[in-house]
Amino acid sequence: CKTAHFNLSETTYKIVSEPREYYSYVGRLTCVRWMQCLVEPMEPHYGGGVIVNPDFNAGLRGWSAFGYGSVAEGASVATGNRYAVAGNRTRPYHSVSQKVYLQNDTHYTLSAWLQVSHGVAADVWAVVKTADDFIHVGGAVAKPGCWSMLKGGFTAANAGRAEIYFESNATVDIWVDSVSLKPFSKEEWAAHRTESTRAVRRKMVRLQAKDSGGNPLQGAEVSVENVRSSFPLGAAMSREILTNPGYQQWFTSRFTVTTFENEMKWYSTEPAPGREDYTVPDAMLALAKQHGIGVRGHNVFWDDPKQQPRWVQSLPYPDLLAAASRRIRSFVSRYAGQVIAWDVVNENLHYSFFERQFGWDASTAFYAAARLLDAGSALMFMNDYNTLEQPGDMAAAPGRYVDRLRQIIASYPENGAGMAIGLEGHFTTPNIPYMRAALDSLAQIGLPVWLTEVDVAGGPSQAQHLEEVLREAYAHPAVQGVILWSAWRPQGCYVMCLTDNNFRNLPQGDVVDRLLAEWRTAAQTGTTDEQGYFQAEVAHGDYKVTVSHPSLNTSVSQSVTVDLGSGNHFFIQA
Repeated sequence: CKTAHFNLSETTYKIVSEPREYYSYVGRLTCVRWMQCLVEPMEPHYGGGVIVNPDFNAGLRGWSAFGYGSVAEGASVATGNRYAVAGNRTRPYHSVSQKVYLQNDTHYTLSAWLQVSHGVAADVWAVVKTADDFIHVGGAVAKPGCWSMLKGGFTAANAGRAEIYFESNATVDIWVDSVSLKPFSKEEWAAHRTESTRAVRRKMVRLQAKDSGGNPLQGAEVSVENVRSSFPLGAAMSREILTNPGYQQWFTSRFTVTTFENEMKWYSTEPAPGREDYTVPDAMLALAKQHGIGVRGHNVFWDDPKQQPRWVQSLPYPDLLAAASRRIRSFVSRYAGQVIAWDVVNENLHYSFFERQFGWDASTAFYAAARLLDAGSALMFMNDYNTLEQPGDMAAAPGRYVDRLRQIIASYPENGAGMAIGLEGHFTTPNIPYMRAALDSLAQIGLPVWLTEVDVAGGPSQAQHLEEVLREAYAHPAVQGVILWSAWRPQGCYVMCLTDNNFRNLPQGDVVDRLLAEWRTAAQTGTTDEQGYFQAEVAHGDYKVTVSHPSLNTSVSQSVTVDLGSGNHFFIQA
């Protein structure tokens, strides 16, 4: 935001300088104006970056018509704000455009404010035309009567001339304003990511050792040992883990959270009507509990018609209603209080099996029922794909995601408590700038965000791409957990394996181990100063702090939890 008010610790700050588009926020930032539809657009990010005349204050200088439509100047009656109007549109690509020169191997962020002239809301994409490709870089739901922000990005693989334009299947006029295209070298991008990681995942703490009389212990030896990281990084688990000790050892020594790949799904637990069998997920849950691994309940329902149990697909309405009621009561009640999350209706942005059968509010009713059946602390996720992966998939664009989530919350307001955003993350070649833009957009509504099914398509760059995705997720303050979709089976994994069949790491597994080690603070030791203080920078998590001093009969240990909300001053009483 150009002007943002937010709370950082206990202090209120006002930012009036040039905005830093990504990770300008630390702590509890609440700047949601650009996620709303505004009467007037905000100013261009970065002054427009490399865009000429980004706010159209110089008329149409630098801009031209794309296709056979027309471009004219528009102005607000109330404020005189000027913008471009793409009219006479008979093809999706008829719009306004600007030619730019792209730099080689460079990340670009793109943003624009959009409105349609009349009618109903319309999907609008930003497209970059290069010498040999058309790259979708982001999309927004543009509405009549107010301005919506499109936020996206892409990576230019090669240097050369390009053209930015906007596309929509609706033939209404498109209004465009405050366009920005800002290049960042990969080194600059990584530096911002490192800065954010340090701000949102680490903290400088001061440990003060005192004796039983409350006097500071100078020269005390202090050791700080990480017991558990607070950031949940996990992987999907298959039923093979129950009978394979090698799989068990490899998995349980690394991960703190999991999702059962297929074993909790309806077609697995009720293969025939009324013949429920929870033997396998029960055993998997017991194994996870034994090792302190949190389990996500995946999934109660799946809106894809092809993913229903065969006997469900052709049921008449009354029988389907009875079967669905039995499913949610049986499944959620069985594991209530035992799972950390529920994927209540999976992929209801792309599919609508239950909506077609029960009405438009079917998902809403399922979420309300799940919360009644499990009234504890489990998060209720809307889980879907392509919100991070594919800028061209408007069904799952951040704006569409938010609209669907708000529909669910609005009809049953109690659903707002404990709702969460689940982003599957099935990547081909990751578009890292778009991923960051999408996370920024979703973060504005203030709900927990998890990447729930992360994998990357195979190829020589698979491990590198996985590392990029994981680092980007870890650095973003809205992301509260990541699950890798890499459940092992002897015949092969879904898309991405972390190990071979002897549980020796593949390159992807090496990436995971390296990041786990990097994100987990190594043991630190030191000596207290004259006031009994020892200072250390540590990742958020649980720690065992041990203090030794000649005046003590024995060393003293104390547990300390460091997180974003806690203070940074801890007392160790000897």
